[in-house]
Amino acid sequence: MKKVITYGTFDLLHWGHINLLKRAKEMGDYLVVAISSDENRKMILEAIRYVDEVIPENTWEQKVQDVIDHDIDIFVMGDDWEGKFDFLKEYCEVVYLPRTIGISTTKIKEDLFTATNK
Repeated sequence: MKKVITYGTFDLLHWGHINLLKRAKEMGDYLVVAISSDENRKMILEAIRYVDEVIPENTWEQKVQDVIDHDIDIFVMGDDWEGKFDFLKEYCEVVYLPRTIGISTTKIKEDLFTATNK
């Protein structure tokens, strides 16, 4: 079984995140998602059909141990993180997927701010 892991905050879950999760899942048989946020977001992510398991991200430094503990084959992140996780290459394959064009949490927040301040 090929296992994949990705990390995120998912503070404003959007179709760009879903697209990343879908593409990550297509790379293996089992997708682990580590979140650095609250229990409500954990429940939302667990409901997404591409996600097999959700774990907490308590510290930035835990990634190596997560890869080892969960027997991970592929570590996946968006390409805006390119090079930041190359230290994991001695433990698993590291893949940076292209971001979904036209969507980002920052853009959504800016649009909401603009709409509420008109």
